[in-house]
Amino acid sequence: MSAVVGVAWGGFTSEYNISKKSGDAVFSALQTSPFEVYKIHITKNEWSVSDVSGKIYKLNREDFSFIKEGVSIVFDVIVNMIHGAPGENGQLTGMLELLKIPQTSCSSYVAALTHNKRDCLAVARSNKIPTARFFTLDQGDDFTIEKIEKAVGFPCFVKANRAGSSFGVYKVYTPEELPTAIQKAFEEDNQLLIETALEGREVSVGVYKWKNKIHVLPITEIISENDFFDYQAKYKGKSQEITPAKIPEVWKEALIDLSTKIYKQMGLEGVVRSEFIFENGTPHLLEINTIPGMTLESLIPQQLKASGISLTDFLEELISETMKKKEYL
Repeated sequence: MSAVVGVAWGGFTSEYNISKKSGDAVFSALQTSPFEVYKIHITKNEWSVSDVSGKIYKLNREDFSFIKEGVSIVFDVIVNMIHGAPGENGQLTGMLELLKIPQTSCSSYVAALTHNKRDCLAVARSNKIPTARFFTLDQGDDFTIEKIEKAVGFPCFVKANRAGSSFGVYKVYTPEELPTAIQKAFEEDNQLLIETALEGREVSVGVYKWKNKIHVLPITEIISENDFFDYQAKYKGKSQEITPAKIPEVWKEALIDLSTKIYKQMGLEGVVRSEFIFENGTPHLLEINTIPGMTLESLIPQQLKASGISLTDFLEELISETMKKKEYL
């Protein structure tokens, strides 16, 4: 009997539509796989399962099962494609850990850590990984523009701390622009990260583990037509994404070493994508995405193509490895 695979998509945040595209792409790619594949739709109001015909079944949250033709079906493995809460922040993973159902991303602890940008960067800095200077701000905190300017300078980025896909991210050039950017970012999250805007070439590095060996995918250089790699640049074609990146060999070697170090030290699992900016020849970590996009516009599929790996083959490999997980289960 083939393994039952659930592709989880949806979520509670602004990344819902991106998650839908990622879920659709993964579900489509797995139609030629040996697995029995279903979609799992998760929102604040609905948890349901659908099959390839579009028929919908109610998901039992207590054991992650559903009834099909009078038979109770339990998932053997979950492909987690929920960007943001509850998929990327560890909430769904924690539930699955209790149910002893393996899923394709990190443990609940590591997911929560990496989803929190400022906690992630603080841990990275403690491990001697270069990052931009940053300032933290919570809704309701007293602050002065002068204090923020002293900490990070201008230009700087104001970022919603627990959001992805560049939602709630604003580049600020002058003190006068700062209050409005902070107000807008607070609409996405009640925690903010304000960091120095590094000037240099930006790259994205995909990493995954197979048979206990860490592999680094071909590196992508990002050249945005906009002021930075924002939502329009990521998903509306407003950027050049060059894979493999045309960067010096010494930079490539540094990125491979640093990305491997981060994967090990952070306890990452599955496929992840990390963003870096080179400043004065040194790669500085911007963020870690533990559930990177799998849409047609996303970087991991581009990197897989450049390495000669089809998305279907990669997902089959990822699922097979995930089903061997014993940790946290």
